[in-house]
Amino acid sequence: MLDNDSIHTVTQMREKDAIWILKDDDGCVMLTTDEEDGVPVWSSQEQAVAWTSDDWSHCEPLSINVETWLKKWTVGLMQDQLVIMLNPSEFQEEGVVTSPEAFAEALTK
Repeated sequence: MLDNDSIHTVTQMREKDAIWILKDDDGCVMLTTDEEDGVPVWSSQEQAVAWTSDDWSHCEPLSINVETWLKKWTVGLMQDQLVIMLNPSEFQEEGVVTSPEAFAEALTK
């Protein structure tokens, strides 16, 4: 379940019709922790760009609209057993970890 700050972030994504990820030559960037693998997503291009330092300097932000996310990404992430890492930052490296299903539900509220 998402906390109030996370719900606000997802609402921003829905209103802007933009979910920001990072990509490189191999595709979507993934984050790996001791417990899970996931796709980091941000609510703004600026937040995604802020993550592109050091090991991530070769990456660039990519905006995905909500409809495409719901139709393609949610299903793919579920099939691959990946989680969503919402707004990772220097202060919270993994961001808020949630399931693709919970993220999709919040996007459609």
